[in-house]
Amino acid sequence: MAETIHVRGEGGAVIAMDLPLPEGIAERYELGLLQRVHADGTPYHSEPAAPSEDGGGSDLTAGKSPRPGVNASKAEWIAYVVGQGHLSAEDAANLTKADLIELAS
Repeated sequence: MAETIHVRGEGGAVIAMDLPLPEGIAERYELGLLQRVHADGTPYHSEPAAPSEDGGGSDLTAGKSPRPGVNASKAEWIAYVVGQGHLSAEDAANLTKADLIELAS
């Protein structure tokens, strides 16, 4: 049975992958475009971090979206900017993707 790992993709999604990774995925992983994480999206270390006493977790478990990758869709950037409280959804939709990325920086 193959070992399963979790990786965060370029768009920020956490994906379960069986080892060995397919060649194209392995190349992107080696280039640092994909990062190994735990199933909840927290950074991967040899052992999962113990839950904090305040009940917090990763941004994903706290209901926050991680910052999208540059290649993410405009819709993902709109959701991120709105989630950060920078603009309303209507105002964000009127900006270009480049403007949204600059606003989030």
